[in-house]
Formats: sequence, C-alpha cells, structure tokens
Amino acid sequence: MLNITSSTPNSTKRDFKLGKLSFAERVIYWTIVLTPLWWLLGIQTLFYPAVAAFLLVIGFELDKIIKASLPICCWAWLLMTLAALWTNIIGLDKLGFEILKTLATLVTLYKGYFLIFSCLTIPFWHHIRVRVITRAVAWMASGYLVTLAIQLLILFAAGPQGGFLPPLARLVPGNKLSLMVKFATIQPFFGIPLPRTDLYTADPPILGVCALLCFFICWSETNPRLRKFALAGCLATLIISQSRLAWICFPLVFVIIAVFRSGLARQSWLWLATFTSLICAVVGMSLKDLINKPLETFNSARADSSKDREYVVSATIDAWRESPWLGWGIVDKTVTWGNGAFELPLGTFSTYAQVLYLHGIFGFIFFISALASTLYYFWQPALKGSKICQQAFASLVALYILCQATNLSWMAIYFWFFFVWLSAILAEISQEHVHISKWEDLSQIQNPSYLKN
Repeated sequence: MLNITSSTPNSTKRDFKLGKLSFAERVIYWTIVLTPLWWLLGIQTLFYPAVAAFLLVIGFELDKIIKASLPICCWAWLLMTLAALWTNIIGLDKLGFEILKTLATLVTLYKGYFLIFSCLTIPFWHHIRVRVITRAVAWMASGYLVTLAIQLLILFAAGPQGGFLPPLARLVPGNKLSLMVKFATIQPFFGIPLPRTDLYTADPPILGVCALLCFFICWSETNPRLRKFALAGCLATLIISQSRLAWICFPLVFVIIAVFRSGLARQSWLWLATFTSLICAVVGMSLKDLINKPLETFNSARADSSKDREYVVSATIDAWRESPWLGWGIVDKTVTWGNGAFELPLGTFSTYAQVLYLHGIFGFIFFISALASTLYYFWQPALKGSKICQQAFASLVALYILCQATNLSWMAIYFWFFFVWLSAILAEISQEHVHISKWEDLSQIQNPSYLKN
C-alpha cells in the first residue's frame, strides 16, 4: 500500500520547523502569508499570476518535460487554456480586435485557466513541500481572525463604511470594482440582519469558497496551536461570508472523507441510491419533491439574490444555444431586469454556463476533461488510505459544486495556492513511486532471479 508521508492532525511529531526552504518555497510561502499586504495594495489580480508565471519560466527545462512527464491533468488544463484562447480569438475577430476588449480577454485568461495550469505544474519543476504550503495557509487563515475582528469593530463602532481603491490598483487595467478594499456591512439573511464581508476577495461567495478550501488545507498543519487558530479563522470566515452553498458543501466534505475512511467508497453510489430511496419511502415524497423542498428553503435565505442568479444563468444558456459549438468567445452581451435597474454581463454566475456561453461544446469538453482528470489523480491514493489525498479529493468535489454558483476563471486567483497544494501532493506521490521503483530495481540486482532458479 502506498503510504504518503504527509503530516496529519493526529501526528505525534514534535518538530514543527520547516527546515531550509528552497527558492520556490520561499516565494510561495511569503506570497501566501503576505496576502493582506497585496490586498491593501490592490495588486492581487495580476501579482499572483505573475508569481506563478515567474516560477514556471525559471523552472522550465526541456529535460524535465522529456524525462519527468507531467500528470495528464496539467496537460488537460493547458489544452483548456489553448481551447479558450482559440474561441477568444474567434470572438475578438468579429469585433476587429478592439484594444481594450482584447487586453481584458487575455488578462482574464492569464489569471484564470493559465494560472491553474501554472500552479499545477510548478511543484513538478521545483522542490515544493506540502507542509510548507500548509504552514503558509495556516498563518494566512489565522490572520482572518485579526482582519475580521478589525472589520467588525469598525462596523459596530462607526457603522457601515464605504470602500476605497488602493493606490496601485489604479495602475491595473480593466474594471476596478474587484480591486476595491471593502469593509463589513449588514445584510439580511433569512430576514435577520447580520454582518457580511468580502475580506480579501471580490465577493462574499468567493470568500466562502476560500474559507472552505483553506480549512481542509490547514487540517494537516502539524503545529496544534497554529492549527486551532487557523481552523477557527476559516470557520469564522465561512460563517460571515453567508455563502449558502459553501455551508452545504462544508459538511459534505466530511461525509466524503468519512466514506473513504470507513471503506465504503467503492460502493458509495449504491449506498447513496439506497439511502435516498429509504428517505423517499419514509417521508412519502417523490425524489423530485425531496430535492425541491430543501432547495426552496435554500433559496428563501436570500430570495432576491437567488432569483437574480437564476435569471442571469437562464439568459446565458439561451445565448449559448445561438452558438452552441464554439460559443461567443468573449463576453459581449448583458442582461437587464427590474426595468433596467440591474444589468450584468452574461456568464456572470455559473462556471458551467459561462464555459458553454464563451467556448461552446468544444471548450466544455476540454473543461470537463480537466476537472475529471484532476479529480482522478487523487482517487486511487484516497482509496489506499492517504488521508491528505482524501481531503484533496473531497475538497475538489466541493469546489466543482461551488463552481455552479461562481465563475472559476474569476475566483481562481483568490485560492491559487489550493492548486499548488494539490500538485505538491501529486509530486510527493510521484516521488514515492520513484523511490519504490528504485528500491525494487536494487532488490532485483542484489537478488537476481536467475540465481534462484
């Protein structure tokens, strides 16, 4: 059985020092830890992709591609990037390649799918340990508590405050709204006014995604005290984000992990179908009603928001049907409602609807292939008992569900380190396989089979 030597919360190891960091580890470590600084400077949207691209470039060697092949999931994300670029070019060609529209499209691709490809590739071209990323994220998540405390103090002491545009954000091209530093506000949830904030992100639902993913990264932190503060920071951030889907996905991750650890993963679909049938029989409801009832409660928490999202997604799907195979390539249409009071670009919400709208069935095939191949690499190690692979697999499932509510290409920059973490795990698995293969080859040399015969 393959035993991944990553630390877990139950580890009895008392050496919490990381030891000497490689250059790539230092860059990634401090980029994560200093997240509040990049937020206050307003350079997140371009800084994180620049760091990933820099490490990708300096780590590139032809021998690394020839002798040490990358996982298929890395190539799948690169193909998705190229497919998106091709459809983008087709869409831009119709507009005559307007400078601003072309620049905005390329920047979106650069900080979206190309960023994911870069983050998944870096650990295979540099020495990056999982525990280094885990420690950095734990410090960042612990900082959530401090930032939230400051924002809540300002909210209750001085009332809701308007945001401000950081100094360096003025130099970043495109829409400045996502670069605004915003403070906590009061918003109704189930009719109850409660505080809500974006923190280091552009939107509260994205903050919920970040908090969920950070929680399961920090779960493997070996320093008990730091782990407690980090997990507390993630939970507090998850709650104040008021992200309903993230709240549902949070216990779902625990359920998936429990299924792996109870040995039921191979029969998970059978157990799920049996349990669902049992519930329907006991409560006397059809499967459709069983799904619709909780969904109605879910939507009633913020009814106006749910209706707006549904309206925009439906309009996006309708637009996709007009160009189903290659999509529109660029976001060039908007949808309005409320007598023109509200207007949003098509594809603003659901990632899956956006991919269909922008890249058509052609791009959607590449996108699903990238998602599936990334998930596949954690399946077998998770079945074999690797706890960190179980956490990674379950977190990915949650992320894929959360992509239904927010665009992955828009929110990827806020949890870029999650993809580095995933790839660092795969790199350690790959190294384990190499060590095992070398040991087996050495055993064959020392004990040749022809001597036994």
